[in-house]
Amino acid sequence: MQISQIIGGYTLGGADLLRRAMGQKKPEEMAQHRGLFVEGAEKKAYSADLANKLFDLMAMFAEYGFNKSHSAAYAVLTYQTAWLKAHYPAEFMAATLSSDMDDTDKVQFFVADAQRIGVQVLPPDINLSACRFEPVSDHEIRYGLGAVKGTGQSAVELIVAARADGPFRDLFDFCGRVDRRLVNRRTVEALVRAGAFDSLDPDRAKLLANTPRAIDAADAAGAAADQASLFSESTGSSALVTDWLPVAPWSERQRLQEEKLALGFFLTGHPFTAHEHEIRRFVQMRLADLQPAPQPIWMAGVVAAQRTQMTRRGKMLFVTLDDGSARVDVSVFNELYDANRRIVREDELLVVLGKVSRDDFTGGQRLVAERLLDLASARREFGKRLRIRLNGNADGAVLRSVITPFAAGDPSASDQAPALPVVIDYTSEVAKCAIELGAPWRVRPEESLLAAISERMKPIAVDIEY
Repeated sequence: MQISQIIGGYTLGGADLLRRAMGQKKPEEMAQHRGLFVEGAEKKAYSADLANKLFDLMAMFAEYGFNKSHSAAYAVLTYQTAWLKAHYPAEFMAATLSSDMDDTDKVQFFVADAQRIGVQVLPPDINLSACRFEPVSDHEIRYGLGAVKGTGQSAVELIVAARADGPFRDLFDFCGRVDRRLVNRRTVEALVRAGAFDSLDPDRAKLLANTPRAIDAADAAGAAADQASLFSESTGSSALVTDWLPVAPWSERQRLQEEKLALGFFLTGHPFTAHEHEIRRFVQMRLADLQPAPQPIWMAGVVAAQRTQMTRRGKMLFVTLDDGSARVDVSVFNELYDANRRIVREDELLVVLGKVSRDDFTGGQRLVAERLLDLASARREFGKRLRIRLNGNADGAVLRSVITPFAAGDPSASDQAPALPVVIDYTSEVAKCAIELGAPWRVRPEESLLAAISERMKPIAVDIEY
């Protein structure tokens, strides 16, 4: 504004109009002001070239610039927050997480940042968590119940008030002590999925299946207590009947998927971990260790996100892979994606053969996929055999019934997908042998086959050799 007054001959009001036009980036007004600025400068004996150069510099600064007072305020704020983060990391990160606890993407980002600086974010706990994130030690933060999807501040405040009379003993006790008009079934199920009841019972599948029973039992106990107080002098409350429905526990993969529904991301684990030991037997390179190379590289991770973009070659898919060590974006051309559309799914494992090169535009790396495989296809690609170690109590008829649905049939048939031979290691008190089943009993190494063998055969071990 001083430049426009001293050199351009602007009044204070005119200088403010120029500032506003530059701030709002209006081309038509900027063009008008350029003429006025040059004309005023020439009247003050400045050359038109100098005036145009100064106007260009002011316009460039207006693209993204701050005056001295603004810059100083930002510098002070930056210094203060950096100091707090360095000296009080748990308190600072807890406050930062609480300020954006309704934004899942920001919560996930700040949780990762906290872990990066050595601050552990403890899972939500129905007996320990407050509504907001709170520091519990110099390097630990307790997850806030208010950040669980499907809860809300009113419901959480009611839960905290109810446990003032003592910690909750189990799910039935919890449902009997809270106001179910605010803490409804949806809220309880979200808390179970998030792991808030793990300190009471780590079996989330059982808790989720019994949530309706717990709510019904609480309603029945409340009705009985009201009836007793109405027709008798008794003031004691009816005992809450805990009738647990038995259910099969979740797998680690399902537990994490349910957790993501409640929190928006994986907090207590990573879906890649369940298969990492197996994956590293044929894909040794972590995503964090990828470097440009002349030859394609095998890589693997869980599909964290995917988006499409139109390019000169048509539609292209960008798949974000995550193996726990890093996240990378892989470019997948439309032809390759159309051929493998069924296996590119969020939170599912994906094995990629891709070219890693330097991206001169961003200064980073560019990854372009050449092949895509799911886990079953990768097992066929790299596996040698499926080995099953049985004890002396194994039943051959059960083994036949288990592997029959996955048998590949005649391996000479041209329409059959590659399959793995099956080797049985049999051990009893009197004998020990290894038997390779015939070619018609080669199998497709799908996850459901391995699960069925483990569940029905109870083997010593079942493993794919690479």
